[in-house]
Amino acid sequence: MAPTPPPPSRTVILSWLTALGDRPPAADRLDSMELAWLVHQVEQVYGVELADADLERITTVDAAVAVLAEVLTTHV
Repeated sequence: MAPTPPPPSRTVILSWLTALGDRPPAADRLDSMELAWLVHQVEQVYGVELADADLERITTVDAAVAVLAEVLTTHV
């Protein structure tokens, strides 16, 4: 079994989001499409389904980093 990768950094999350298209470099807030894409990436890479309560907390890139670090370290 392959080891679980570490939670995504801000850089990784931003690279996932730029895959959707043009994203202003200074943008921190996530729109609904970006959140859906981020959830998809987390499910694909980590095999973890995020709870609704966790999704509600992910409104910015920094919040995504914090929430994913919290959630993914408890699922390892």
